[in-house]
Amino acid sequence: MNRTDPPPPEASEAPISYRPMLSEAAIELCDLTKDLGGRPVLDGVNLAILKGETMSVIGGSGAGKSVTLKHIVGLMKPDRGVVKVNGTDISGGTPGALQEARRKIGFCFQGSALLNSLSVFENVALPLREHETVDDREIRRRVEEKLALVGLADAGQKLPAEISGGMKKRVGLARAIIRNPEIILYDEPTAGLDPVMGTAINDLILDMQKKLGVTSVLVTHDMTSAFRVSNRIAMLVKGRIVKLGTPEEFRASTDPLVQQFIFGESEGPLTRPGA
Repeated sequence: MNRTDPPPPEASEAPISYRPMLSEAAIELCDLTKDLGGRPVLDGVNLAILKGETMSVIGGSGAGKSVTLKHIVGLMKPDRGVVKVNGTDISGGTPGALQEARRKIGFCFQGSALLNSLSVFENVALPLREHETVDDREIRRRVEEKLALVGLADAGQKLPAEISGGMKKRVGLARAIIRNPEIILYDEPTAGLDPVMGTAINDLILDMQKKLGVTSVLVTHDMTSAFRVSNRIAMLVKGRIVKLGTPEEFRASTDPLVQQFIFGESEGPLTRPGA
């Protein structure tokens, strides 16, 4: 493969054909701006994430990817701009609007964020016990259903220390979907996993879209993952979106910023002094 050729698609990376209308936006970021420690992290981000699609947000460390996720779930408020979930402003609206939006969102943390003192079953059940009024029978039914969905039907009584990193990721996903969200946010879902387990997690993300019809947003450095699961990809550089398009459009791009990132090269415009 020549340096100028985009990475070829793998057989398992069939493009996802989904072209909803912009009026179907599940999440809208409008002029999203945030400084942290006197440094601009997000600099006027505008992005519409469509209902039912999977959007990957890529970029180097410090580009603003995780901060974007935190704004979507309401863990951060922008210095300027608006975050809308299903058309409702959650960044400057009422606390009730934020809480209602959060009911529709499941969050998969990079490190899974499981409580080591609780079993897999109790980790997945925790959002139900904290936020809903349901009896033990209904909790058991829903937890067993979600564990089966992520391929962990027999792991409920294990402790986090007794399962692998890939299994922890799946437990985190089961917990994220336990309240039947419309939107799932993934923070580096394949980080720290070997290629085989990374592929399994990618397949699971695709499965969630197919079976649950959810809107998914991934923050990732993993271009294999981004190309495999995404309807569209947004690339952040210094808090700004420099490229938005389908995986096919990214593969075909001649933009030096895109080329350097997807090839993982050490020299280029992303790493020049002062970049």
